[in-house]
Amino acid sequence: MLTSAVLTSAVLISAVLVSAVLVSAVLVSAVLVSAVLVSAVLISAVLISAVQRRSFPPMSHHDLPITPAVRALRAANVTFDGHLYDYEEKGGTGASARKLGVDEHQVIKTLIMEDDAKAPMIVLMHGDKMVSTKELARQLGRRSVAPCAPEVAARHTGYLVGGTSPFGTKRSMPVFAEASVLTTETIYINGGKRGFLVSLKTADLVRLLSPVAVSVALTK
Repeated sequence: MLTSAVLTSAVLISAVLVSAVLVSAVLVSAVLVSAVLVSAVLISAVLISAVQRRSFPPMSHHDLPITPAVRALRAANVTFDGHLYDYEEKGGTGASARKLGVDEHQVIKTLIMEDDAKAPMIVLMHGDKMVSTKELARQLGRRSVAPCAPEVAARHTGYLVGGTSPFGTKRSMPVFAEASVLTTETIYINGGKRGFLVSLKTADLVRLLSPVAVSVALTK
């Protein structure tokens, strides 16, 4: 009887030990699985952040949209790179800079304006700045300067608003540029299509457009 009781106790103890080992194994597995899942989530977050912030490589010249601006740049033997991005309605230079991973100050806006005599002009401004039309009018000796209506701007340039380039415009217009734009070594500017910028040396822009320097920038 004693032997039987000892054996029974031994079996019970063994069963308890096995159960404890199994429970421990399950707990360890659960901890490991949780750790793996947390690591996967963290890695995914880092990768997504990197994708959102990375600078997209320039396009092959064989894949560039063939716009009047691209034709004008090629005809003038300008070295440039094309950059496509997902266009955002009213996203402006902030959206393009974010999607291309560049400083918005380097992204140049092409604005079509007109004076009090309805004479059109092109104004180039840093993406993170605004134009003081009052100061521009004063520096140009005009009574007033204002942005053209979208349909008027399109008629002058041949481009849709949001895809206006200073190159290859339908109508020849005087070009005015914020002075600091002309001292920026490399700029990003619209290539004649929504969601399409070109990057080039500012010296080439000066050679093609002969812009007049003005100081009319306002902080947004």
